[in-house]
Amino acid sequence: MVSLGALATKIFGSSNDRLLKSFQSRVAPINALEPKFQALSDDELRAKTVEFRERLANGEHLDKLLPEAFATVREGAKRTLGQRHFDVQLIGGMVLHSGKIAEMKTGEGKTLVSTLAAYLNALSGRGVHVVTVNDYLAKRDSEWMGQIFRFLGLTVGCITHELDDVERKAAYACDITYGTNNEYGFDYLRDNMKYTVDEMVQFGGRPPELQGHAFAIVDEVDSILIDEARTPLIISGAIEDKSDLYISIDKLIPKLGKEHYDLDEKQRAVTFSEEGNQRIEEILQEAGFIEPDSTFYDAENVTIVHHVNQALRAHKLFLKDRDYIVRKGQVVIVDEFTGRMMEGRRYSEGLHQALEAKEGVDVQPENQTLASITFQNYFRLYEKLAGMTGTAITEAQEFLDIYGLETVEIPTNRPMCRIDSDDEVYRTAAEKYRAIIRLIQDCAKRGQPILVGTTSIEKSETLSEMLKPLNVPHQVLNARYHEQEAFIIAQAGMPGAVTIATNMAGRGTDIQLGGNADMQIAAWVAEKRAAGVEPTLDEIKAERDKIATDIEAKKDQALAAGGLYVLGTERHESRRIDNQLRGRSGRQGDPGASRFYLSLEDDLMRIFGTDRMDFMLRKLGIKDGEAIAHPWINRALEKAQQKVEARNFDMRKNVLKYDDVMNDQRKVVFEQRIDLMQEETVEETVADMRREVVQDLVTTHIPAKAFVEQWDVKGLREEFKAVFDMDLPVEEWAAEEGIAEQEIEERLLAKADAAAARKASDVGSENMRQIEKAILLQTLDHLWREHIVSLEHLRQAVGLRGYAQRDPLHEYKSEAFQIFESMLSRLRREVTGQLMHVQLAEPEDYTQTELPELQMFRADPITGADLSEAEAEAGPQSRQDRRASAKQGGAKPSAPAAAKASAPRGGGKTPAIDPNNPATWGKVARNALCPCGSGKKYKHCHGAIAATAAE
Repeated sequence: MVSLGALATKIFGSSNDRLLKSFQSRVAPINALEPKFQALSDDELRAKTVEFRERLANGEHLDKLLPEAFATVREGAKRTLGQRHFDVQLIGGMVLHSGKIAEMKTGEGKTLVSTLAAYLNALSGRGVHVVTVNDYLAKRDSEWMGQIFRFLGLTVGCITHELDDVERKAAYACDITYGTNNEYGFDYLRDNMKYTVDEMVQFGGRPPELQGHAFAIVDEVDSILIDEARTPLIISGAIEDKSDLYISIDKLIPKLGKEHYDLDEKQRAVTFSEEGNQRIEEILQEAGFIEPDSTFYDAENVTIVHHVNQALRAHKLFLKDRDYIVRKGQVVIVDEFTGRMMEGRRYSEGLHQALEAKEGVDVQPENQTLASITFQNYFRLYEKLAGMTGTAITEAQEFLDIYGLETVEIPTNRPMCRIDSDDEVYRTAAEKYRAIIRLIQDCAKRGQPILVGTTSIEKSETLSEMLKPLNVPHQVLNARYHEQEAFIIAQAGMPGAVTIATNMAGRGTDIQLGGNADMQIAAWVAEKRAAGVEPTLDEIKAERDKIATDIEAKKDQALAAGGLYVLGTERHESRRIDNQLRGRSGRQGDPGASRFYLSLEDDLMRIFGTDRMDFMLRKLGIKDGEAIAHPWINRALEKAQQKVEARNFDMRKNVLKYDDVMNDQRKVVFEQRIDLMQEETVEETVADMRREVVQDLVTTHIPAKAFVEQWDVKGLREEFKAVFDMDLPVEEWAAEEGIAEQEIEERLLAKADAAAARKASDVGSENMRQIEKAILLQTLDHLWREHIVSLEHLRQAVGLRGYAQRDPLHEYKSEAFQIFESMLSRLRREVTGQLMHVQLAEPEDYTQTELPELQMFRADPITGADLSEAEAEAGPQSRQDRRASAKQGGAKPSAPAAAKASAPRGGGKTPAIDPNNPATWGKVARNALCPCGSGKKYKHCHGAIAATAAE
């Protein structure tokens, strides 16, 4: 019986079909413009960009410009790259422009598709960010696709790891900027640690109306927004070195047996068993880490417990050559999705140090969080977001729920001819590998190129070792050999080529049957230059023609053998990763084949399968070396993968719920910082803070509706003195007949305002304005960093409240808000206190202050089971700010360089202000408090009198 949903889809088409129809209708008008645009000269075509921008300035909408803009880009691509956008690529460009995800199969030209939407949206002048998964692709695409944009009169920038702030700012100022997700995220965090708007790089020097995050196109969107969504970006600074402690704790773990811990590979968690708790207590007591009469979980042992737990995770959960490798004396993380080395990245919360101790390499110091954001919340900053990938449909619901992104499946330019066979399941890994070797030998003998996908470095090298004695030539592509990545992948389509690759996500280079001409000519030129010979253009052309003829012959040979064969050595937890591997075959209508070989000893089968599968295979009488292949098994495996994907989705959603709480606060703080930096003076803000501090002091010591006898007048006097550096007769005021708390508050505020006015006079009005801004920003940054640490600690502790039948998320939201309110209260008090104590130092006391070394991290806030990553920037991210020191009860808060330049020399002082003599006041800002001590702003007091007199 057909369901109503299936019947409706059959009659009206799916939502994807309906969307495609609406986009398809706009292809014909673009094609109709082609002859007209072909007739234009290069200069006339380039002038279209100026024309489009004028039309936009006159109020025309981008959508109205789309057909002509797309036709312009198509013609530009033909003239610069010799490539013409297919109709399906035009549809892909429309999908991106409409803020959706375009799912396009491998080899369908996603990189070229992005140029359409990037050009159209760059016309507004607000900047388009194209996001790639690595620096290689960012550089390649900015140079390759940049030819089209530059030809059409647009500027193109590229953000890579080694650029300094000046170069970054110039790249962001371009119409279209290429860069990795990490670079964009870190630049956003770093910008919000700067002290002037001019220092911020992502604004690119644009005017305020063109600033902000306008439009981003994310390449390999599933890899960036799904796979990496659990690991936030963190900027941190080093804290005390505990390397000896890590090394000492590491030596204790081998003393534990299997009965002392519970390992859950499904959840990637390991915990001490009851017996293990007793054993580790004994070991720690013997080693002198805890007192003989204390227990493992006593409050004073919390640090030791943390280190022991991380050492246990390092030994029992993390495997060398799967999760990380040791290279040049360093523990380097291997990305579980792409198989690449993640240079400079580090696990957080001491896990990386535990791994370093385990492997016997130098243990690097831990770091403290200074700023952080998740990719989920960073990319939700963009007003319009779009993405492209070969595999998004399986995660379509998550994209819609988290990012509001709809996924559109774009049809291929030519019909898909690849044959996807059912999986073959063997009882043991040894039987499986024997079958794999037989198939590889058969393909190599027949001249059919074969791509073998593995899930870890260890397994790819095991397979390589098995092929060597058989004299089967092959290439291994994994984290150890990633430098040759592009060349290995480009030549994997040669007849009989055997390529063993650890994961294929985001490689960015197509496997072309017969080989890749561009790679071969580049290698030939490099070889000539290495021999000291510079080839001429004619020689290069002749060699290119020779290579092209050779490739054509080899392509025919590979096609005759059946095209590229993709062999998966096991299933990944995510269907997308399997689909990415399969998608390498069948490019642009080429024939191809794919099959996965599995065994009951594979991780996915062992962890998520059941013992019933083994029992079934035995009952069926499967002999040694025989396999079972059936669609039912494929469906069963798919369901297992769906369960894992659903669990991972829930984990990512959970991370986001907690991070959203901090994100709301982060946005408030970062927006406030920018507003403060853009203000010429923060005098009004400081005055408001001063007023609120006085109100808080009075409210605290003189509760509402309390009798005079209940007033804590002495405490009020002492606290006021501590903050404002003034000892006032508050007790005498309180003894006056009929005085109310409101009057005491007004007197205190008047005295505080008058003292602030005198302070400004002593220091110099201009100096004071700059000192106020510097102290306000620096205090805000300091308290925000403390606040981040407080929220991290709260996050770790709040989960336990679930045992008391209380919702941890609700508790976290409530307490995080209270902590934030407390931070703002401290900000007001500390800023006010510092400004009331500030004095200009003598000229010889001025110092040059250097900010601490910063490191960029990827770290996961989930405690326990989840993976966490950290990325440390290569080299220090430090700068020196010239600041005048300010004397504050022995402490010296930083003040801006201008204060030093304007400071009185030779010990001279500005004449004191007499509140009763306006002649001594000098020039008073309109919004400043009136020096007469009235508590009013100058413009509402003596300023108003002066203005009236002038009239």
